[in-house]
Amino acid sequence: MRLPYVPDPPNFTSEEDKAVEQRVRQRRGEKGLIALDRTLLHAPPVADGWNSFLGSIRTKTSLPTSIRETAICRVAVLNKAWYEWESHSPILESAEDVTKPQVLAVLNSSPRKPLEALGDKLSAVLAYTDAMTLDVRVPDSVFEQLKSVGFSEKEIVEITATVAAYNCVSRFLVALDVGERNAQTGPKEGGKE
Repeated sequence: MRLPYVPDPPNFTSEEDKAVEQRVRQRRGEKGLIALDRTLLHAPPVADGWNSFLGSIRTKTSLPTSIRETAICRVAVLNKAWYEWESHSPILESAEDVTKPQVLAVLNSSPRKPLEALGDKLSAVLAYTDAMTLDVRVPDSVFEQLKSVGFSEKEIVEITATVAAYNCVSRFLVALDVGERNAQTGPKEGGKE
C-alpha cells in the first residue's frame, strides 16, 4: 500500500462526503468498505463517480456473469492486478456455465492465442480483452469474431465498457498497491479484502 487506507468508518465532517461513503456502503452491502474503497475515499468525489460507474458495469448491464467476469479476470491477469483477480475469480468460478478448466484457461493461456476449450463466446471475449488491454487498438478480425458469435451491438458496447473500466481499476490497484498484492507473481488463495 502506497497510501494509508482511510479509517473505517472515515472521519468525514462534510455532509457531502458522508453521503458518498453511504452510497459506497450501500453498493457493497454486508461486505462493507473494502481496501479499494478505503483508498478511493481519500477523494470522495472520485469515489462517488467510481462507485456509480463500476456499479453500473457490475449490476446494470445485460451481460451474463460468465462473459462479464471472463473479461474482468482476464484484465486482472494481463495487468498483474492480483487483488482484482482474487476478488473476481470466485465470481467467475461460481457462474453456472463456466468450468474450472475454463477459469484456469483465463488465468494461464497466452495472450492473443485462440482457445477452443473456452467455447466460441468466451474465446471471442478473451481475444477482445487481450487486444483492448495489450494493444488498445482492436484488429478488425478480433472485432468481427465478437459479432460472428452472436453478440448484439448493446452487448459489444457493454463488453467494451467492462474491459475499459477494469483496465482503469487494475491500473489504480497496481499503481497504489491496493491490497498489498504487487509483490505477488501470480494469484494466491485467500487474503481478499
